[in-house]
Amino acid sequence: MKRLFWLGVGVAAGVYGSRRATRAAQSLTPAGMGANIADGLRELGAGLGAFGAEVRAGMQSREQELADMVERRTGTPVPTFADAVAEDPATSPRRARRAGR
Repeated sequence: MKRLFWLGVGVAAGVYGSRRATRAAQSLTPAGMGANIADGLRELGAGLGAFGAEVRAGMQSREQELADMVERRTGTPVPTFADAVAEDPATSPRRARRAGR
């Protein structure tokens, strides 16, 4: 019984070692290296995308804080960038004030 146990342990260790060696040899082939590089670039792209999303969220948050502060101090609402771009320049309040001078 004792010998059978050790035979099983030896077979399991041999299979494990063989699989590890096969994986290591496959990763050293050109196709394996290409796959490793592709995985690394994919992870880098995902990280950069997440970083960009965090930066955009922070910018929007800060823009809102600044707009609220300006609105509190001046009493006039600050248009969003989208509103300012979509606004017709001929009917904008700033241009109307200039024309009225």
